[in-house]
Amino acid sequence: MGEKHSVRFEPVGIEIEVDEDQTILRAAAEQGVQLMHGCKEGQCAACKSFVLEGEDIELDSYSTFALPDYEKEEGSTLLCRAHAYEDLVIELLNYDEEIIRSGLPLRKGVAEVVLNEPVTPDMRHLVLKLVEPDEIKFFPGQYLDLTIPGTTESRSFSMANTPDREGRLFEFVIKIYPDGQFSQYLATTAEVGDRLDVEGPFGTFTLRESRTSDLVFVGGGAGLAPMLGLLRSMAERGIDRRTTFYYGVRTRPDLCFEDEMHAFEDRLPGFRYVPALSEADGDEDWDGETGFVTDVLKRGEQDLKGREAYVCGPPPMVDAAIPLLQDLGVPTEHIFYDRFTTTGDPEGAD
Repeated sequence: MGEKHSVRFEPVGIEIEVDEDQTILRAAAEQGVQLMHGCKEGQCAACKSFVLEGEDIELDSYSTFALPDYEKEEGSTLLCRAHAYEDLVIELLNYDEEIIRSGLPLRKGVAEVVLNEPVTPDMRHLVLKLVEPDEIKFFPGQYLDLTIPGTTESRSFSMANTPDREGRLFEFVIKIYPDGQFSQYLATTAEVGDRLDVEGPFGTFTLRESRTSDLVFVGGGAGLAPMLGLLRSMAERGIDRRTTFYYGVRTRPDLCFEDEMHAFEDRLPGFRYVPALSEADGDEDWDGETGFVTDVLKRGEQDLKGREAYVCGPPPMVDAAIPLLQDLGVPTEHIFYDRFTTTGDPEGAD
């Protein structure tokens, strides 16, 4: 362990202690301070912040798309890659005080595979049961890091379920990539009874409980997972917030959990599910929406003022959806997103 330093976050006035061997984001998470973040790999810019006081900071490798050189020179940093070597004061540029103060401390554990089955040609439904410790608490929409067996590398996957009473079940919808290391483990090796090292919870893609505005969800591919978690939680707790879920995939076989999605239309007042196929050519039986999901959203909505938006999926979809939602009247601070960037092998946070 290295020397420890104080890091204070403004304008919320929260102070933590950070070891030099930790990133600032990691230290905050371990202490239950839930800062905005996405990929944890320096690629998505969700944790970008500004250094008000202090200069001795070193960054692990990161993408200059997330932090251009000129922004770094002006004082910006990525908390997921930043190591503090002196006391710092940092201005949070993207934050939600409700989420920051409701964070759950990170916990490590071991979980056992209880289900691993294909639900589309390239997505798996994985269910794990915690063996130890007794529980890992999480909020719907958050994610866990799963260690690839036989390695020290991990991959991040969003949970599709709500917490069970014992806090021991975790459900995922994971995209399988041909060259993905964890993907190939799931597709060719994983068996019921296998044990995996897990850690979490991570992520801020959670429902803002203090608000009552109507919602619009926009998802693509494995971005279905956290949306399922949010919708299941809303149904279980009887949350009455009119919600439309636009969900995009390539072809009809890429759709999954369709029965449950349509069941939400009975369980959630005012819920509407709008699946869209971007490659529907030749599917004469498909009478639903066609085109990219953002195009379908643009056709389906003229005014989203007063709504909150949750967006989850691959980066191109997320990057296209955010400005569109802004144009339709959703304030930037009411758009919450989870961009599934890739880490190492082409899989990343699914």
